Formats: sequence, C-alpha cells, structure tokens
Amino acid sequence: MTGRLAAVCAVHALVPDRGGDLATTAIDKRPLDGDVEIGPLGVAGDRQIDTRHHGGLDQAVYAYAREDAAWWAAELSREVPPGLFGENLATEGVDVTGAVIGERWQVGEPGTGPLLTVRSPRTPCRTFQAWLDEPHWVKRFTEHGATGAYLAVVRPGRVRAGDPVEVVERPAHGVTIGQAFAGRRTDPEVLRRLLAHDDLDPKLRTAVSKALPPSS
Repeated sequence: MTGRLAAVCAVHALVPDRGGDLATTAIDKRPLDGDVEIGPLGVAGDRQIDTRHHGGLDQAVYAYAREDAAWWAAELSREVPPGLFGENLATEGVDVTGAVIGERWQVGEPGTGPLLTVRSPRTPCRTFQAWLDEPHWVKRFTEHGATGAYLAVVRPGRVRAGDPVEVVERPAHGVTIGQAFAGRRTDPEVLRRLLAHDDLDPKLRTAVSKALPPSS
C-alpha cells in the first residue's frame, strides 16, 4: 500500500487546556512548509505538554487519515483542516484504521525519509473534546472508531507534504488499529493476539492486560 502525506503539522501555539488538568495544551497543530525533520521524539518544533498521557518514544508521531477527517467534516458540518485533531501527519490513501499494530511505514525516500512503526490507537480525552467544542465528542469519536495511530520512529529522516507513504512491513498477527481500540473492550481473542506481539507499546500492553478477562 502506498499513499502520501497531505500535510506535516506541529504546534502553532499553546492554548488554554479547558478540558484537562494542565494550564495549556499543544493540541493546536498546523501544517508546516518545506522539509521537516522527524527525530526519535517526533516532528521538529512540535511539543507535548501532557507527557503523562502523550508523547515519548512510543507516541512520537500521531497520524490521521484525511479520508476520516472528511467523514467528520460532513458529520459535523464544519471544516476539519490538517492538524485540527492534533495530528502530526495527515495522510491520504493510507488505511490508518486498518493499519496493523507493528507495521512499518517508509515515508519519503528510503535514504532520507524516516521509517516509522505503528504502535497504538489514540484514546480521546477531555482536552480533545474541549478543543473541538463538540457535544459528547469523546463518546462520538470512540463510537466511530477511526482513532488515528501513534507511531514510533525507527529511523529519523526528513519529510514534506506530498511525500509518499509506503507500508513496507506488516506483522502476521493482523490486529489492526481499529481492532485494538475496539478489542480492549469486547474481544478476548484480539487481546490475546495483541499480547503475543513481542514489540507491543508498553502502555497498550498494560491496557490490554487489564482488559483481558481472568479466564482468558
């Protein structure tokens, strides 16, 4: 599968965190021009304020599909530009909800672009709901299930809008971002398959372990 980057985004300005526990949030992300470095902790110039729940090596980059953003734009009757959901990478032609946990994306040219690995789905929070200012947003976002994906950086590199995104490796367990998000609440078989994956995001492993019924 090969898609492209519609935009590369980083924090535009810190804004009051009206829904969370901190004074400010870096959820206001907007597209960047030209080449942008992606290092082990994400897009150059970006910030994570709530480091207890976001960021770090396993959540260095957040990707959201423009196809899913377009669905929300129609549902909400408002524009959903790249970065509005706090994403760093706005993709086109990449099935982010269908991405397999642990699959690898080559972004841009192999010699200069980063290699990323899909780590976990996003869990919506009160900060996200306050930022969107949409009633019952956490519930609606959760029920729709197109959460986007957190990615870790296997190899740093430079990217820009328009670069290709190619899925170059996909684990055999087959558990997708969408299944991982839904399965934490409903499907013990999905949970077991996830726990068998050697390189599972530690935060996701903890959540899955807690969700697995004792008899499973």
